[in-house]
Amino acid sequence: MESSLRLDGGATAGVRDGHPRTASPRAADDKQMLRTAAELTRDINAVRPGIYWTDLIASVAIGYGALYLAATLAAVGWAVVAGVVAVLALYRALSFIHELTHVKHATLPGFRLGWNLLVGIPMLTPSFLYEGVHNLHHAKTRYGTVEDPEYLPLALMNPWTLPTFVLVAALAPVGLLIRFAILSPLSLVIPSLRRVVVERYSSLSINPSFRRRMPGGAFAAQWVRIEAAASLWAITLLVLVATGNLPLSAFAVMLAVSSGVAVINQVRTLVAHLWENEGEAMSVTAQYLDSVNVPPPAVLPMLWAPVGLRYHALHHLLPSLPYHSLGEAHRRLGAALDEQSPYHKSSHTGLPALTRRLVMSTLRGR
Repeated sequence: MESSLRLDGGATAGVRDGHPRTASPRAADDKQMLRTAAELTRDINAVRPGIYWTDLIASVAIGYGALYLAATLAAVGWAVVAGVVAVLALYRALSFIHELTHVKHATLPGFRLGWNLLVGIPMLTPSFLYEGVHNLHHAKTRYGTVEDPEYLPLALMNPWTLPTFVLVAALAPVGLLIRFAILSPLSLVIPSLRRVVVERYSSLSINPSFRRRMPGGAFAAQWVRIEAAASLWAITLLVLVATGNLPLSAFAVMLAVSSGVAVINQVRTLVAHLWENEGEAMSVTAQYLDSVNVPPPAVLPMLWAPVGLRYHALHHLLPSLPYHSLGEAHRRLGAALDEQSPYHKSSHTGLPALTRRLVMSTLRGR
């Protein structure tokens, strides 16, 4: 879900209404940076299953425990605190969907199934909504173009686009209930609806023109199994509420926490890139400069950009590097590359500065 104010990376910089832009999308790749990034991270490229499982299980335990407290505590103040903890912990757990699209599943056996059972199905965001979609965002010839499902030139759009972008995320839990409790069953008996559901309502994307292809092979069979489970869970939730077995107040808390998770992710998406590319294919270096790192000493990115998402630019440079290695990779590259390297130009101080930059860009207009 996650590109492009083009930071000066050795190529000629542009200016739009006094606002500095990044290098041209067609700027030549900085081969030294790309070579150094590959060489310095070979020894930390292996997935460590223990870290993945421990992190996921801890996040799930804290998240669902806090959600239970938020729904049952009589003291409003403590219920709100528990709700905030639930949002942050479940957001971290949900963020592993990003890792699922990059990791080789043979190196992390059972993790996709475990993640779907613990997070994807209960939160109605199963892995197939991202797998087969996010990889298109990383395709060199698609990134930042109209064929990129996770790209819009947000910095060049009208100011009202940004609050609308966030509001849509706030309503996501209701949309997911409709998607899985109503549209999934209906699409089984209405073939034309099935195609619409797959093409338009089966991907975590922000590009409204994106249309997903019908799945095939083993992935299609996996999709059907996971979608059936998510559909049954969504129907069960609604039946429990309708019969009074799940109090309406508890259901409202669940929706509020899910909405909070979606909003944080959407805000994080707003600052994951600089969003100024107007549809041209971009070099790898330009894609990197169009993306954002928020490294230490900033502390809060651990909460709003968890599971390695604070190193989003570095991730675009080394998409197969596991999340637990990104911090070390950043330290190594920062020390090895001189101050003139484009590598240093994608580091930003934090969410407020990035948000202000994006808002100011929309206000300047085109």
